[in-house]
Amino acid sequence: MTGDLDATDWAILSELQRDGRIPLTELGRRVSLSASATTERVKRLEAVGVITGYRAEVDLARTGFAVLAVVRLKYPGSRHGPLHRLLEERREILECLRTTGEDCYTLKVAATSMSHLEAIVDRLARFGGTTTNIVYSQTLTYRGPARPAPPGDDRDGERAAD
Repeated sequence: MTGDLDATDWAILSELQRDGRIPLTELGRRVSLSASATTERVKRLEAVGVITGYRAEVDLARTGFAVLAVVRLKYPGSRHGPLHRLLEERREILECLRTTGEDCYTLKVAATSMSHLEAIVDRLARFGGTTTNIVYSQTLTYRGPARPAPPGDDRDGERAAD
């Protein structure tokens, strides 16, 4: 599908990533389409799985989660079901990436206190060795992708000019 996305699709994605609650009429105005054409485009992007959902951004500190950590897990086994069940149970585990290299998983964990974080890490340690890094600050929040540069472009991931 990526090759099928045109400049207008990318403009729609950019606007929706900036504000997922934007009215379709305003979105259409910003991308120079009618409301009905914008609605069709958004529905198509949803139908093919490019747009997978809409979420609220929550301030962790204001909801009582003052500690943010990145936990890396070395998982020696091949049965990942028990770990996946823990991930479903523990909503403090915000993200989990299965990775290559020494560590098998990298997790983003929010906790209310250091003792709360310790309890979560202790549960994770049942599955293998862990390494925990406390996050001082988040210098870049998730922002979603931008239109990729065309092949042969030497800007290394900088956004291509439309």
